[in-house]
Amino acid sequence: MAMGMSGGGGGRRGRRRSRGPMAEINVTPLVDVMLVLLIIFMVTAPLLKAAVPIELPETRAKAMSEEQGQIVITLSRDGAVYYEADELAPGELPDRLAATPAGPDGKPPLVTLRADKALDYGRVMEVMGELNRAGFTSISLVTDVSGG
Repeated sequence: MAMGMSGGGGGRRGRRRSRGPMAEINVTPLVDVMLVLLIIFMVTAPLLKAAVPIELPETRAKAMSEEQGQIVITLSRDGAVYYEADELAPGELPDRLAATPAGPDGKPPLVTLRADKALDYGRVMEVMGELNRAGFTSISLVTDVSGG
């Protein structure tokens, strides 16, 4: 009745089933968890970058990729200047820019300029002039990309 299910009398079929445990690992749950973590980090990383809350002007331009070694200058609605997340005193920007180290190729790093859309155009140009005077010629202006 058992027809080859046990080791006795089953011949070769019984020996083949008596191997050790299978050594395969199911990686599907691991991949699922890693993809969810990747999505979470991709969503939260841009939010961590913007330390100074400002209202950016909107545009339909394509988003540029971020580069390593770039510095972020932010102009808030009240006209305060921030170097990364540090608020600068009036007149402190040239000194801070002079202390910025050059990149590995000897060139100054890329500057990302974020300015509140309510600011006067002249105030933004003052900061851009200081950047140019300090030798920073590669400046990206940050806008809020609209969906339409």
